[in-house]
Amino acid sequence: MYTLIALIILLLILFAFGAVYSAFKTQIVFFVTGLDAGFSLSDLVLLWSTAQICNLDEPKSLFFSMQALTRCMTEISNHTASEDNEKYQILLSKLFKYRTKIQNESDDKKGLSDTSTLEKGQTLRIIFPGKGVFVSKLLNNDKNLTIEIPKQKEKIIYSADEWVGKTISVFLWRKSDARYVFDTTVLGNGIFLGKSVLFLKHSANLVRTQKRKAVRVTCNIYGMLYIIKKNDENLNAIETQNGFRCLIEDISESGALIRIGGKGVVNAKIKLQFTIRNKLILMSGIIRTVEFNENENQSKLHFECTHIETSMRNEVLKFVYNLLPETEKEVLEALAQTDEDIAEEAKKSEQSDENHIDGEADDTDETQENKTDEMDKTDETETQNSQTVLNAQNINDSTESDSIADFNVDTNADSEENAISDASSSSEATSDKKNTKTGLTFSEEEQINVF
Repeated sequence: MYTLIALIILLLILFAFGAVYSAFKTQIVFFVTGLDAGFSLSDLVLLWSTAQICNLDEPKSLFFSMQALTRCMTEISNHTASEDNEKYQILLSKLFKYRTKIQNESDDKKGLSDTSTLEKGQTLRIIFPGKGVFVSKLLNNDKNLTIEIPKQKEKIIYSADEWVGKTISVFLWRKSDARYVFDTTVLGNGIFLGKSVLFLKHSANLVRTQKRKAVRVTCNIYGMLYIIKKNDENLNAIETQNGFRCLIEDISESGALIRIGGKGVVNAKIKLQFTIRNKLILMSGIIRTVEFNENENQSKLHFECTHIETSMRNEVLKFVYNLLPETEKEVLEALAQTDEDIAEEAKKSEQSDENHIDGEADDTDETQENKTDEMDKTDETETQNSQTVLNAQNINDSTESDSIADFNVDTNADSEENAISDASSSSEATSDKKNTKTGLTFSEEEQINVF
């Protein structure tokens, strides 16, 4: 009797498990596949929610298809544009963070490991122990690294002979990647293409000093820059008065590279106000470093954003990741189909006789790299196009009323308010003048007053 009861209970339990598995088979396979592929539980919950909102027939495509992820983000982005739904805004923010994370992980695999792959023209920042920091440029890369004689403030402080035999530290920034540092020895000096040069020993220990936390793209966006004067200033307030006109040359949700007339000051607190696709963006933060070009009287400000509203951050990220609105979706779909064809061919060629779950887990990394490579090619083309537009536009040309030449501050200004007022009025006056070069110029006093 007891045996029969136990058997019935066992059958009921098995039946219950079977019913649960049948009802949640898709979810179970999704989470098992994701965990086997190395995804964290929080990532899987995020991706499953995304797949449900977008009604994906194959949710597991989010594991290996960057284009599937981008398409879902586009759809969710359209929801945020059509209705003010905080749920979608939060989900979109999480998806952007996830996408940035996996792209940075992909960049880690492609980073530099030694100096043999450094490209000619690479700018180098060199520490001469006890003497200071110098700047140089890589002229040739063969059995040795051939560099210009390092300079300080455009002057050669130490002759080539004084560098020979010294151990130095070399810092560099690789475009669209990260900062690197390596130690090396100056082997000798000589002449290369008529220039006095140093020969450096190659290094197999190239170390990243700062991982890029946000994806950054080249752009050409004009905006207004405002000085934050008070610690309790409302950072979300829209400015109605003219500030200092500036050109944003690259941007991410965590900062920007800004070109402005005159000499900027490190650690100045500023607010940026500009538009992306007719959407107003406010970013507040700190100028971390300044590159001043004395000949052009212009500065490049490396700006770190410390405050931006979620909806505005998402607009910046849409721009960065090229998330197109519905009206331009045809272009995205055409690119997506081409990318999917390439990914499908790669997936077929690597298909093995293993079971479905293990096969997909094995293919994930390589397929994702193929997808990322295709996206990198697209990004590189867009970057080149943006740079061509930027180069074609002479920002010093006085005939352009919207150029940086609009910046002009009366050097006789007695106060910060006068300086800002003069900058605004001079900007309007400049637009009516032709063939006159002007720029934002500060004396030392005015630099301190304004910044």
